[in-house]
Amino acid sequence: MKLEIIEQHVDPLIRRGSPGTEGNQFGFEGGRILKIDGAYHLFTSEMVGEPMWVKMKIAHWISTDGKAFTRRSTLFESSGNYDGSDERAALWSPMPVFNKEEGLWNLFYVAYRCAPDTPVTQFRNHDGKIWRAVSEVPGVDGFGGPYRDVGIVLRPGPDSQPWEGLQGTDSFFPFEVGGNWYAFYGSAKVERLPIEFLGVGLAEAPKLAGPWRRRESGNPVLIHPYFTENPIVTKLGESLYMAVFDCGPGDCEKVKGEGTFGYSTSSDGLMWSDFTLIHLEKDKAPWQKTMRTPLGLIPEGDNTFSLYYTAMDHSGFGAIGYIKLRGSRLSFSTRTTNK
Repeated sequence: MKLEIIEQHVDPLIRRGSPGTEGNQFGFEGGRILKIDGAYHLFTSEMVGEPMWVKMKIAHWISTDGKAFTRRSTLFESSGNYDGSDERAALWSPMPVFNKEEGLWNLFYVAYRCAPDTPVTQFRNHDGKIWRAVSEVPGVDGFGGPYRDVGIVLRPGPDSQPWEGLQGTDSFFPFEVGGNWYAFYGSAKVERLPIEFLGVGLAEAPKLAGPWRRRESGNPVLIHPYFTENPIVTKLGESLYMAVFDCGPGDCEKVKGEGTFGYSTSSDGLMWSDFTLIHLEKDKAPWQKTMRTPLGLIPEGDNTFSLYYTAMDHSGFGAIGYIKLRGSRLSFSTRTTNK
């Protein structure tokens, strides 16, 4: 399937000064948006204070029309500790998935240790671990929380693979294919700057609750040759899956400042096609300085999709943008290549 932009919202939907952003110093980055019973539910990381990218909140926002959003609640808040001693100093990338076996929503998110960077090593977000929390309200209606932590499902350790680094596990998105559970997880060698490769691999589990383990073969999954971050997978047909992901600032520079994100397709969840880039036109969204992270595809009927994303504006605030896409079915080839 090939995607093309058919609508690009000229202004951010949530920006600095929007109701609900009070006390949010640096804006939003990452997370997932879902459409449930006709309403749009945004689960996102809020960069609320100093140090930037360390003092964080995980929040839930809602919109009935997909354009005007209201902040509903804070689900978790990080400590903001900056001496490396707290494994929950920074919290990122909330990914809600409904667990039919439990009858509960599962919220997966990343927790980091944080300390000041050095000229050669990034310590600001390192030793990332993936936490699983469950909704305290049973059933599909429990998506808004509150959530209770039940444990860590993936962490750096003896089973970490050679391509992984000091960053630990920096993202996690689970998806089901034919009764099997897989998850994209990410990492990077931030112990040696500049970062040469920020990639993803696949983990697997017998059920959503785990236990999760890294796949022994096929990792990293080279969708993009050097930058694949925060993939979010949507099932588009009986045997078609699409992942949208952040492809890094390097590609944005190559297209003279236009924002980009990437997508890849798969028929089995294991072998993924080479990336395709979507270019956001700069003159249609002049507020946007740097594209950051797509928040997932939302099917809207008639082969169209809503896509929300985070991007930095010219003041350094991470805002929420919106585009509408149309998909056209094409044949595709898939591969998984080891680095």
